[in-house]
Amino acid sequence: MTLASMADTLPAYLMPEPERNAPPHVPQAAADGVEESSDQESVRLMLRVKEGDVKAFERLVELHQSAVIGTCARMLNNVDDAHDIAQQVFIRVWRSAPRYEVTAKFTTWLFTITRNLVFNETRRRSRRKEVSMEQENEDDPPKYFTDHSTPGADHITQQTELEQALDKAIGALPEKQRIAVVMRRHQDLPYEDICAVLKMSLPAVKSLLFRARTELRKHLAAHLGEDIE
Repeated sequence: MTLASMADTLPAYLMPEPERNAPPHVPQAAADGVEESSDQESVRLMLRVKEGDVKAFERLVELHQSAVIGTCARMLNNVDDAHDIAQQVFIRVWRSAPRYEVTAKFTTWLFTITRNLVFNETRRRSRRKEVSMEQENEDDPPKYFTDHSTPGADHITQQTELEQALDKAIGALPEKQRIAVVMRRHQDLPYEDICAVLKMSLPAVKSLLFRARTELRKHLAAHLGEDIE
């Protein structure tokens, strides 16, 4: 299988990204208006939270918990940890409410908090992994190899293998590349919002995403035993 023949199998975000606009039947101005209206509602709720309105906070959580949990899950590859970090995100939102000022889009502010807590968790995991590796007995069999002798191992479909390889490849990306991919492709954040969350320029964010997609394609090509130039 060549890389070209993988086009129908690879997730869309591994392929070169065209400039994306609103669907043809939705005028761009209308799409922008919906997004702006949604953010204005979140800001309005947050200003009520600032005054101690618990109901407004509950509504804010309802509106954004799916995006926050989804982002954490894809960054950490663990649903339980994702829920824990998402809970910390909204605790941070509540505690920060008295100091909240409308200086940016609410989603940008929220994803900045999410980014900080996720990065803290990935670094904590990295330190814990280093300690664990130092303590591991060299005579113990490696724990990260799959036992292909188990019954039924040969019946794993290629699609499942690709998905597993992709998950592993995303997990191996540098954290900024990983969260940029998640925010762009899974949460559909505009480039400008990603720039604000990562505190990077637009060309830098586009370059970051390009490098991430290139690296993911390389990982999958290597998984399939293909060379890539």
